[in-house]
Amino acid sequence: MKNQIFGRVALICRRFLQHIYRSGSKNSGSSYQFIKKTLFFQNTSSFIRIKPGLAAKNSVNPNGIYIFLAQDLHMSKKSSNFAGGNRYERMRNEEELAGVTLLGNNRTNYPTDYAPEVLETFVNKHPENEYVVTLNCPEFTSLCPKTGQPDFAKIIISYIPRERMVESKSLKLYLFSFRNHGDFHEDCVNIIMKDLVRLMDPKYIEVTGLFTPRGGISIYPFANYADAEHEELRKTRMKEVFSNHLKS
Repeated sequence: MKNQIFGRVALICRRFLQHIYRSGSKNSGSSYQFIKKTLFFQNTSSFIRIKPGLAAKNSVNPNGIYIFLAQDLHMSKKSSNFAGGNRYERMRNEEELAGVTLLGNNRTNYPTDYAPEVLETFVNKHPENEYVVTLNCPEFTSLCPKTGQPDFAKIIISYIPRERMVESKSLKLYLFSFRNHGDFHEDCVNIIMKDLVRLMDPKYIEVTGLFTPRGGISIYPFANYADAEHEELRKTRMKEVFSNHLKS
């Protein structure tokens, strides 16, 4: 418990001082001195003391636990030159959020029919990294095109972004727009995947629909897409889906 508290305080101090250092605040020196003098944790006879340039020790001792801060700040400044520098570490600016209009808007209009035009994107700030984004919609609903009866599903979307990423509130409204849309389960999953491919041009994307049983049968459509570089991943994932279904 003690080590957890020490680690948490160290993390808070480090992030605060990194923020001051990067922002170039004129008050950074006085702010640092304020923290250095006032922030400590007392547990029995032990203290956390902040001292620049001293590495953290792993155990409590009569001299206290020293949090490594000064070198962290220096390394942070050096590492900011990696692949674009500070643009990865700072908050997003208005220009980067220019295409995001629905998030934070209290006057949300919920579409009453299929509406791919509500989808919005934002810039991927880490295009040099390949990473997976998974979006889970456990309350998807649509209509049977023949009977008009409601269908319910859990929709799982996973993709490797390129330059653009889908904004989650717009995705929520887009998926909501299927509520009065009549299509078979397989159609819904393929439409969602194709709309997101057109929207984002991802390196790879897959969409799974876990629909609740109708007439005693569950339908789990799976659709995926990949660019030429990730074609092997697409084939592998398709084989894995077949294999998993055969085992279940």
